[in-house]
Amino acid sequence: INAPVVPLVGPNSMLLALMASGMNGQHFQFSGYLPVKPPERVKALKELKAHSQKKAQTQISIEGPYRNNQLLKDILANCKDQTQLCIAADITGPEEYIRTKTIREWKTAVPELHKRPAIFLLYAAH
Repeated sequence: INAPVVPLVGPNSMLLALMASGMNGQHFQFSGYLPVKPPERVKALKELKAHSQKKAQTQISIEGPYRNNQLLKDILANCKDQTQLCIAADITGPEEYIRTKTIREWKTAVPELHKRPAIFLLYAAH
């Protein structure tokens, strides 16, 4: 079939999150879903953190709404205090939540993300 494919202009939650995060929008990587099992997820997080630090690159990932809290717990436990983390949840919805803080700051007030579509952005290039 030789049917034309025409992209339509519209919001892309990952790019909206990146724009709102204040992180490096010139150099970023979208990694999609991280592994479900904690040991593999922690290994992937450490690799993302290393890439971010080495390349001054924002790392973007997503998670299933039922696993957001577990991913956030692993991020907080395995990233340095000065690493920046943006959590963007429910983008363009009435409960939109987009915040960028250091890991140290997130540890003092961890948001509840269960069942909320969320995007996680890491920037460890400091």
